[in-house]
Amino acid sequence: MKKKLGKYELIRKLGDGATSTVYLGRDPFAQRDVAIKVASPGILRDPEKGRLYSNLFLNEASLIGKLNHPHIVQIYDAVVTEDICYIVMEYVAGGTLDAHAQPGSLLPVDRVVELIFKCTRALDFAYRLGITHRDIKPANILLAGVSDIKISDFGAAITNARGDRTLVSGIGSPAYMSPQQVQEQFLDHRTDIYSLGVVMHQLLTGKLPFEASNNYNMVYQIVNGTPARPSAQRPGLPAVLDEIVGRAMARNLDDRYPTWQAFGHDLAQAVRNHLLKNQPSEFADTEKFATLRALPFFADFTDVEIWEALRFADWQHVAPGTAIMRDGEPGNFFCFVADGTLTVSKNGRKLDTLASGDCFGEMAVISRHGNVRSADVIAENAASIVTIRGEALEKASESCRMHFYQGFLDVLATRLALSNQRVAAI
Repeated sequence: MKKKLGKYELIRKLGDGATSTVYLGRDPFAQRDVAIKVASPGILRDPEKGRLYSNLFLNEASLIGKLNHPHIVQIYDAVVTEDICYIVMEYVAGGTLDAHAQPGSLLPVDRVVELIFKCTRALDFAYRLGITHRDIKPANILLAGVSDIKISDFGAAITNARGDRTLVSGIGSPAYMSPQQVQEQFLDHRTDIYSLGVVMHQLLTGKLPFEASNNYNMVYQIVNGTPARPSAQRPGLPAVLDEIVGRAMARNLDDRYPTWQAFGHDLAQAVRNHLLKNQPSEFADTEKFATLRALPFFADFTDVEIWEALRFADWQHVAPGTAIMRDGEPGNFFCFVADGTLTVSKNGRKLDTLASGDCFGEMAVISRHGNVRSADVIAENAASIVTIRGEALEKASESCRMHFYQGFLDVLATRLALSNQRVAAI
């Protein structure tokens, strides 16, 4: 193995396949570990395959700096010539979901749903940039930590801007292809929805929804067959997961999820209503994201900024009568009501009632004159509270902080308008 590739130090081989080898490398200038995918020399020397795979590397290289999302592998650099092609990417140490797509090594069901939900948000982000992945499979989804994922390998992607280059037939893994893809029909994001449905089925059961001895039979089943229900291959799975996988994998486009939001919504509802009903003390990332995304305060936040906020927010269930804030006490944090109602009072006199979506306590964070509370905030009933500390907000990205401060202005303007109405009514 070479010790260097361009400016990058090669540490060890991470894996290889028929067309490329991936190395763990080191960027000495950025001082970070990277993954380097290198095209196999034999492929590049082949007159037909060489041109095809050079185009795939060029296609992926064209996305440098565009796919900035917490659940998409970042592409840092690329070299594409006649003699060598390589892509330099973010290094993700957790391996791929391939390791959890077979019996005996399956992940917990609620974790599978959470990972698939994060995939829907990442692929929706790509879709909004005009990008359809076209090769979604467990081997292209990397595990980052306990419950995060990173989608990789956009070489086969279809882009709105460069469709002439990326419309390459025969690219992808047949077992995960949609009926439209195997028949080489026009493709959009719904082909990725189908493929992610196959991945979800496999992660839940350890088996593919269609199994065949060769690619020809696999293609025939995809076009003409009826996929197995997950619960038929793994008894005891909630029926709602059969419904979600079935709709994602619907043969006809009109029956398939029309948008990533619709797919993600059903996953979030499954977590909220079925998978966590016996675990009320827990908050899955799926539920957290869906909750913040639905709050008016976060309407102008991008998905990336919401994921950022989730990283530094604290979530808790509180019992009736719990004091969230006390008049006269210091506190450098603010909160949102995710569920339930709270009472705001001063010297025993009720001032207001807070309900789902309301923000409170922000004055102690944005005021220049200290962070002492000016009222009591008590839970009227069982409630769910999201807490964000001032020091965490200060470390957030500039765009994320800007949206929080913009939201605070909207909250204060609304309160001022209500106060004026009450004064006018006296």
